[in-house]
Amino acid sequence: MSSTPNVSDVRGVTPEGAAWLAAAGAARALWDERSDAPVVLPCGVVFDVVSVPAVFGRRMLDRLWEEGPGSGPVAEYRGRMLLFGAVGTAQRLPALLRWEEWGARGSRTHGVPPLLCHGAGDAVTVPGLAGPVGPDEASLARWLVAPDSRSPWLPGPEVLLWAAVRAARAAVRISIFPPADRGANVYDVSRRR
Repeated sequence: MSSTPNVSDVRGVTPEGAAWLAAAGAARALWDERSDAPVVLPCGVVFDVVSVPAVFGRRMLDRLWEEGPGSGPVAEYRGRMLLFGAVGTAQRLPALLRWEEWGARGSRTHGVPPLLCHGAGDAVTVPGLAGPVGPDEASLARWLVAPDSRSPWLPGPEVLLWAAVRAARAAVRISIFPPADRGANVYDVSRRR
């Protein structure tokens, strides 16, 4: 098992990671002028993105690194975590979430945030290559797991569903047992004769 990456260790995108990001859209010219500038890139070309609120996204990221295979690149932008996934994830993940009855009243995931899936025809804002320059920009856009190769591993919809369900279970304390009746008499039956 891998340990969760330390957010403070992220230095920025490597040249190979920048080439991978630039393959999604025409960001290279802007980054040549200002490497810290966030840019808008199309999804569905070299990656899809699943966007979740930052706190829930951190829970998903922890599950991916502590109990699962790790993650692909991950960014934070304006209070939302952007988990980069394989192309096609945005098309398949919503069906898997419906199958899990994600967020439906009475389901085990009721009360958890919706996952926004961005695929073909969508675009997302990604942080600059060098990361934020000042403290004000840190809250706007930053890499939590920066791209570091021309072909980074990207989780598919099943892996992201697994992480979301695990994070939801931890967030809402799902139990197979009904809540205890506070007024019930409790007897110790552990000592049998």
